[in-house]
Amino acid sequence: MSVIIAPVQQSILQYLSSTNYSKVVVVVDENTRQYCYPLIEGVLPEHTLIEVPSGEENKHLGTCEHIWGIMTDAQLDRHSLVINLGGGVIGDMGGFCAATYKRGIDFIQIPTTLLAQVDASVGGKLGVDFRGFKNHIGVFTQPQRVFIDIEFLKTLPQRELRSGFAEVIKHCLIRDAEMFEVISQKTLEEQDFETLITHSVEIKKGIVAEDPTEKGLRKILNFGHTIGHAIETFYLDKGEGRLFHGEAIAIGMIAETHISHRKNLVNEQTLELIKKLIVKIYGKTVIPIAAFPAITIHTQQDKKNRGAEVKCSLVDGIGSCLFDVTVTPKEIIEALSFYNE
Repeated sequence: MSVIIAPVQQSILQYLSSTNYSKVVVVVDENTRQYCYPLIEGVLPEHTLIEVPSGEENKHLGTCEHIWGIMTDAQLDRHSLVINLGGGVIGDMGGFCAATYKRGIDFIQIPTTLLAQVDASVGGKLGVDFRGFKNHIGVFTQPQRVFIDIEFLKTLPQRELRSGFAEVIKHCLIRDAEMFEVISQKTLEEQDFETLITHSVEIKKGIVAEDPTEKGLRKILNFGHTIGHAIETFYLDKGEGRLFHGEAIAIGMIAETHISHRKNLVNEQTLELIKKLIVKIYGKTVIPIAAFPAITIHTQQDKKNRGAEVKCSLVDGIGSCLFDVTVTPKEIIEALSFYNE
């Protein structure tokens, strides 16, 4: 897995000069077409541009059919290249389309959001949502390259930047107590994102190298995601009221740390420290009590589960994480109640 953090034009030119692709397509949404595509258009060879609508609500097989259709009409063969220019949705879906088109063609990821740069673009997880469940259909396939350029962060609204920061917090909580202390002392605006992107990429690369297909250790990267994905799924159809991925994961990290505390894995001081930082950055989105049963049911579709048991990755101290810990519906509801306090 080759992740290059450098000016993107330079990275593209160096890569394409060493390859010989028959055709190139670039997948964008309306936002990355306007703000990001102009930064790379001039260094690309002749190519086909595929634009899809932005947003998690469009990450489904119907949009994939649209992408596959244009790839087919453009007569892409197995010596073609797909360039995914966008955030996590574009990377997940564009990568999935490339990995399955004619049983797989090369693709590179150019993540344009903080979330995608520190997490979604690294590791080879690709997929789409299905029947409202996050990333329910997908594959593990590594991109040829991941090109990360911090300049893209200047194109982001503040809410997108904040959403991505949740994955930075997660990486610190599961692997680096010292860096958690560093980020805890700063506001979102004061963070050194260049350092944090490199830090997160190195943590994720190291874990993925040990466990590429999530049979064991890689599951710790899902801390906050069992409950967080369930919350995100619940809010997915709420229009203006929907939560961004990182916002839901932030809630999930508080809730799952509460479960860690109830299981005597962390003390109350650690629980309050984690909650304090997350609430400082994200504020509080009070979850309706009437939603608790639906959110709990959504956790039963989590990909880490075994049989009827919901499995979580839980911190057992700042900088350390366990995986495959069984949690009960009662513990999930209690954790959501704790978040609301």
